Amino acid sequence: MREQLSLYLARQATSLPRYVAEQVLQAALGWVPSIVGVGLRGLAYRAILQMDGMAAIEDGVRIRFADNVRLGQGVYLDHGSYLHACPAGISIGPGSLVMKNAILHVYNFRALPHAGIRIGARSLIGESCILRGQGGISIGDDVYLGTLVQLLAVNHVFTDTSRPISQQGITAAGISVADGAWIGSGAIVLDGVRIGRNAVVGAGAVVTKDVPDYCVAVGNPARVVRDLRRDPLPARQPELVVY
Repeated sequence: MREQLSLYLARQATSLPRYVAEQVLQAALGWVPSIVGVGLRGLAYRAILQMDGMAAIEDGVRIRFADNVRLGQGVYLDHGSYLHACPAGISIGPGSLVMKNAILHVYNFRALPHAGIRIGARSLIGESCILRGQGGISIGDDVYLGTLVQLLAVNHVFTDTSRPISQQGITAAGISVADGAWIGSGAIVLDGVRIGRNAVVGAGAVVTKDVPDYCVAVGNPARVVRDLRRDPLPARQPELVVY
């Protein structure tokens, strides 16, 4: 029982005092609704995480290893989002939004060298997205992730048929998404992939290879179907109203 308790605490915070402080503060203020709660958390949570200016944290947000979390000015964390930042951390740039029920999970207990999640400025992590950052996830500025997008910077080795896959180890090459990219709802990006600048990944795509800058990729497995520099879309599409 003692070993199990120690293991649990090691998966929740950097130390027992930190665990107590983070849990007490989140239990006291994490449930408070409305703009009152947002204001209270924006001030009080500075004691447990790193904040550059004011951030808006809704009720029901869960944060573990809070001392490894850095929030820029104007960051918004929506209801039910979950940040688990052990130990390499999560950094979210100014003006970025993490929407309802999104999961940002580093969970690095194998001393992986590049683990962590870095999100640039003015980016959007849509509802119920999952970011697994064992191999490192780097998201640039002005990136949009639709709902239910998964960035999975970890993979299992399964070459040895004599052993269970769970005992063969993992790879963790990392994922990067360059400035201005848009990843459509339900897309899955696998470990080792780079999404280029202003690239578009279609809804539901499974991305196993790099998507070059300014290209559109769709399908399972995803393939590039258009280079917007050589084959641009019409400048004006009369049937569409752009706001």
